[in-house]
Formats: sequence, C-alpha cells, structure tokens
Amino acid sequence: LVSLTGSALSRFAVGLHIYQGSASVTPFALISFFYFLPMVALSPVAGALVDRWDRRRAVLLGDLGAGFSTLLLWLLLAADRAGLSQLRPWHVYATIVIGSVFGALRLPAIHATTALLVPKQHLGRANGLLDLAVAIAQIGAPVASAALLARSGIETVLLIDLATFLFAAATVLLVRFPAPPRTDEGRAAGGSLGKELAYGFSFIGARPGLRGLLLQAAITNLAMGLVTVLITPLVMSFAGVPTLAFIQSVAGAGMLAGGVVMSAWGGPRRRMAGLIAFTFLSGLALLLAALPPSATTVALAAAAFLFCLPPITSAANSIWQLKVPPDVQGRVFAAR
Repeated sequence: LVSLTGSALSRFAVGLHIYQGSASVTPFALISFFYFLPMVALSPVAGALVDRWDRRRAVLLGDLGAGFSTLLLWLLLAADRAGLSQLRPWHVYATIVIGSVFGALRLPAIHATTALLVPKQHLGRANGLLDLAVAIAQIGAPVASAALLARSGIETVLLIDLATFLFAAATVLLVRFPAPPRTDEGRAAGGSLGKELAYGFSFIGARPGLRGLLLQAAITNLAMGLVTVLITPLVMSFAGVPTLAFIQSVAGAGMLAGGVVMSAWGGPRRRMAGLIAFTFLSGLALLLAALPPSATTVALAAAAFLFCLPPITSAANSIWQLKVPPDVQGRVFAAR
C-alpha cells in the first residue's frame, strides 16, 4: 500500500508536469506508452526468471529498480533547476522505461506468490484486497500530489516516492516467500531459457478457456488504458488541476468501494459469469462518459467504471491462479 501510494503520487505529478509543459496530449500519452512497452516486450523473460529465482528476490529487485528510476529522474530535475542541464521529455521517458523494466519482474512474482500464501477458497478476497490497496492509493494520491506540487514542487513528490520504494523493499526482506511445489507441468517446462520463454504462450494456446480469458483481459486493459490517458486532457480542457484531482479521487473512491465489496464478498461462485456481468457494467459506465463533459459526468463515469474493475480483476486472477500450476505461474502470468 505504501509503495503504491508513492507510485501514484509521482505518476500524477510527472504526467501533469509533462502535460503542462507541452499543452499537448501526445507527450502525455507517450508516458503510458513507454511505461507499458518494456513490460510487454520483456514479460516472457521476466516470467521465466521469476520461476527460476526465489520470488522474494524478484519482488525486491523490482522495488529497488523502480526506486532507482525515481532517483534518476529526481537528479535530472535537480540538474535542470540548477541550470546544469536542460530536462527534455526523452529524459523522463528514459526513466519511465527503466522503472518499467524492473516492474516487469515484480508483477508476475506478486501474483504468482498470492496463490501460495492464500487458500483457494479465499483467493477472491485476497485479490480484492490487492485491488483495495490500489484504490486507497488512487483516492489520496491526486489530491496529495496536487497539494505537494503547488507547495513544494515535483522534486518533493519524487523523494516521497523513493522513500516508499525503500520501505517496500525493507518489508519484503521481512516476509518469507514459500517455494512453489514441483508439478509434472513444471518439470516438463524446464530446460533452456528459450524453451521456458515460449512455455507461457504454449500453455495458454493449448487451453481455449484461458485464450478467451486473455482476450477479455486485453479488451478491458485497452479500455482502462484509454481512460487513464484521456481523462487528464479531457478534464483540463474545461477545468483546472483542483478539478482533475477531485475527479481522480472520486474515481478512486469507486475503485475503493469495489475493492471493499470484493474483500468482504469474495466474488460469485461462478467466477466467469461474474466477470462477464461486471465487464458489461463497465462498458455502460464508459457510455456515460460519452455525454457532454462536465465534472459531475466524468467523475460519475470514472467511479462507476473503476468500481467494476476489482470484481473483474479478482475473478480473472482467481481463475488464472486456480488453473495454472504454481511452479509455472511466473511464465504464464507474464505471457498473459
């Protein structure tokens, strides 16, 4: 939760800094592009390493690497303020790429470890708690980041983010990560790194149900990416930074409510039916955003859309965690 909050603070601050400096959507959208590109490109390698390594090591390396990228951006900003060099947009993109490279290790390791720590019947609640942590960060970060930007500048926000990464790394050192049990699938998937890189894709390709689940996730992530990228320029076209921070906090409240519901409920017994139902409801929320823009309309649409995300992601993650053997989850989760 602490690390997520710090990341949300800096993500809001960096995005706003880039948008205000260029007054263009393209440089702002490139932040998301350079954040996701390394994750997509390096996911197969990261998944194979997660299954080979101790998973605590993978999470720790991800935290420290992301913290290094934040420190590097802070140094570049400090040099710009001191007149030693001029900060260019590509400097920001480069630090985002570095953080994303290490993040590619962290995400599959966390999701793969959840199934080892939590009983099967409670996976829905556990995944709901993960979404709840994201929502709490989403609510507080925009308002806090806007206030810090106005009072102390972006450098202070980045230092706070760096401190949260160090806290997260220290916490990981105190937690025992159990080793996954060996399975026949895991033994068959072993061998050269090249074979392990391809295994995640072949595992999914051989199972029609997982292929369909992957297609649903791709559509949901595309919609989420569009919302994430376009909400800032949309709101800034008719309002200012306080309104943007308010709308993002309201949206986070919607996700918080969804996370609370999933943490207490655990999701429907028929996970796939629940996933489809909430995906349909999230589509209706996006239709609301197509109305003439106003702070109220955008806030309600974003809150409704994000309310649906915890039930969707919790159901999907639970299905993956139940259907994929523990000792190949790193490769399969990275491939998806």
